[in-house]
Amino acid sequence: MQFAVTAPAAGNATLTFRYANGTTTNRPVSVNGTVLDFPATGAWTTWQTRSVTVALAAGANSVRATATTAGGGPNLDSLTVTFQSGGFQHPGVLVTRAQLDFVRGRVIANAQPWRAAYDAMVASRFASLSYTAHPRSVVECGPSSNPNLGCSDEREDAIAAYTHALRWYLTGDSRYADKAIQIMDAWSGVITDHTNSNAPLQTGWSGASWSRAAEIIKHTYGGWTSSRVTRFSTMLRNVYLPEIINGHPNNNGNWEAIMMDAVVGIGVFLDDRTVFDKGVSIWRGRVPAYIYLTTDGSIPKAPPGSRYDTPAEIIDYWHGQDTFVDGLAQETCRDFGHTGWGFAAAIHVAETARHQGMDLYGEMRTRMTKALEFHANYDLGATAPSWLCDGSISRGIGPIPEIGYNHYASRLGLSLPKTKQLIETRLRPTGVSHFLAWETLTHANNP
Repeated sequence: MQFAVTAPAAGNATLTFRYANGTTTNRPVSVNGTVLDFPATGAWTTWQTRSVTVALAAGANSVRATATTAGGGPNLDSLTVTFQSGGFQHPGVLVTRAQLDFVRGRVIANAQPWRAAYDAMVASRFASLSYTAHPRSVVECGPSSNPNLGCSDEREDAIAAYTHALRWYLTGDSRYADKAIQIMDAWSGVITDHTNSNAPLQTGWSGASWSRAAEIIKHTYGGWTSSRVTRFSTMLRNVYLPEIINGHPNNNGNWEAIMMDAVVGIGVFLDDRTVFDKGVSIWRGRVPAYIYLTTDGSIPKAPPGSRYDTPAEIIDYWHGQDTFVDGLAQETCRDFGHTGWGFAAAIHVAETARHQGMDLYGEMRTRMTKALEFHANYDLGATAPSWLCDGSISRGIGPIPEIGYNHYASRLGLSLPKTKQLIETRLRPTGVSHFLAWETLTHANNP
């Protein structure tokens, strides 16, 4: 079978084939010389998608799909071509198409932990087709979301949109894509501002989830009209970015990390290299000021642009902790929950950057691996010594280590035994929390 494709410029493009394979065996196909597997779908009327990235010349191109076995190929229904623009890979906010294809294969095979994670997602209210969005013009969030005027609604609606985007891709059922679009359209047509003291954090939480949902839908589904994509893009640029783009250096570090999680994701979605680079720049200043290494000196680094410029001020900023060891974090003595948010956001930025060809994981390798092991040890029950937070710690790091563990342990082969034990005995399958969603499903042992 041959398809005619016209490329606006020379470069890479993602080819997505909609297919059915009613046999019980794989029917591989050579796509312009690259062999692509087409696993069984269960019936000739059950459709799924498979994707491959190819180089195209500017102008007219021919895409040839040729069966490589005597049994022939699958039933190819359609070809969708996604041209990579702005130097970004799409979809490329937290998850890629290849990663989603891997997850879908694991779920279909009923392999663990993906199947249990998928079933948990499907059973949640966020995955229901009856889910109803609750958009507001102004979302007002005070300290600890008090007052909570649309704060929970916005965060949960953004997670629901992402959940439906995942369910769409993993099932091929367009109803879930349409539900994600319905939720995103509801907010993009209404919201104008975030107010009160927690506005930057709230914007980061929701913006991170919105960018992931929108990225998947825009680049894997053809049913989101260009006018609504533009309206959603305008919402992110005019309502979300101004609240988060410049960071927040004087607050606890999870704030700025979460804000940059959103900035980097929005930058990729908007194909805006300037926004993406700004988020990475602030990330590069925040991570060394959030996780301590003895090579930093006797006192932790101050966040760039912050008001903390004396040892006494930095100790106070670190919640009174005055003994510093590898892997300790700025919020460890506040509580592990907020600390976990900071780690998760930093890891999210690194994962998205990796998809865009940038190794931020390498830049924080020692800091993050030390931090994950340090906190996992105490979360598993180790007694806090008297020098650590005066011997009193608030455990509960939350569903945060999966993506970082996948990179450092599964991809790189590093030994993180405490983190592994925590994940496998207490955290899987991970669920949702503020800006975290289904990370066992999307990233457990995922290349």
